[in-house]
Amino acid sequence: MSALFNFQSLLLVILLTICTCTYLRAQAPALIDRNKTGVMGLLWKSARIGERLSPYVAIACIIMAFQLVMY
Repeated sequence: MSALFNFQSLLLVILLTICTCTYLRAQAPALIDRNKTGVMGLLWKSARIGERLSPYVAIACIIMAFQLVMY
């Protein structure tokens, strides 16, 4: 089943995108910062969300991990 039609999978994809973009921006800021508009701007926005809301993103990742292990 596609991640777009399963809500749990969609949340997992969003969380993984946020975490990956935040990590990439920490390692190579020029890679993410040069594209602030358009479709690639979503990666920049995901990195900003990961930086500013990192405690909440971390808690969401932990909850999602436990949920995936239990079900």
